[in-house]
Parts: sequence; structure tokens; C-alpha cells
Amino acid sequence: MTAAVRIGVVTVSDRASRGEYEDRGGPAVVEYVDRVLVTPHEAEIHVVADETDLISETLVHLADAAGCCLVITTGGTGPAPRDVTPEATEAVCERMLPGFGEAMRTESLRFVPTAILSRQTAGTRGGCLIVNLPGSPKAIAECLDAVFAAVPYCIDLVGGPFLETDPDHIKAFRPKSSGATS
Repeated sequence: MTAAVRIGVVTVSDRASRGEYEDRGGPAVVEYVDRVLVTPHEAEIHVVADETDLISETLVHLADAAGCCLVITTGGTGPAPRDVTPEATEAVCERMLPGFGEAMRTESLRFVPTAILSRQTAGTRGGCLIVNLPGSPKAIAECLDAVFAAVPYCIDLVGGPFLETDPDHIKAFRPKSSGATS
């Protein structure tokens, strides 16, 4: 039996981290990943305050110590002074992948004109892909729908495990020259 791949889920919210607000973003990410990923996986879930150092430490822990091949954050991507998730992500990533943010904002603009205010991004740390999402459960699904087809191949390229998706939900894209099928 192959070991389950580890997926990190980080909700960034001052109120949720203090227990004043129910975390709806993290559960929405887990539900989405459970629906689209057929590869055995387990989530390591964290809820942290909007503090750059704390977010960065959590991302490093998930990528390096916990061995996550994918970390998805939710929250802290807006223009407010306490929205620092992109800065924390950029601080720990070796390579940024701006196409993720561009695709997610483009998709979100179909639903809400304020999508241009979102600063979600993505980057890699070792064999881990880190993706920042907005905090709204509806926006989480819309944004992941826009980019998830590229996630398994990105993880292949950085040396992570082979991930398979349920083609009834999302068909992972891998170039024919990669030799892999999904």
C-alpha cells in the first residue's frame, strides 16, 4: 500500500485563529481536494493569524518537515494592511508562478468586479507547490477550478509525487512528452 500524499491547508484569519469566527475556508479547500484528487491523500490543517512570520513558519513546516507536496492557503490575499499571505509565501518560495494568480483573478472577474483587488499567487519550495486563495468558500472553488488541471504536472516538475485527478471533476493536464497519464 502506498503512503498517502500530504496536502497542507492553511487558513489565514485573525478571528478564526482566536476562535471568534468559524473557519469555513479550510474545510472548503479540504472538500474540494477530496472531490478532485483520487490519489490517496491526507490533509494537515492549520489556522493561523494574519502575521507574516507565523504564516511563513507554517508554510516552511508543511513543505519541509511535514513533507506536503501541495499547500493551499485561504485568506489574507486582499489589499488590507493585515492581508500578508502573498508576502509570507514569497518569502519562503524559491520560484514564484504568477500565472496561477493571473488565471484565478481572470476566473473570479467573471463573478465579481472586485476580483482585481485579490493578490493570490503561487510558488514552489523544494518539491512543494504553495497556492494562495481568497477566503470565501465560493471563491475557493472558482479559483481552484481555474488552476487545478495544472497542479499535478507542476508537482511532477518540482519532483513531487504523481497525483491523479478524477476526470469527472478536473482532468489533470500533462504533455504527451512527459510520459505520464492521468
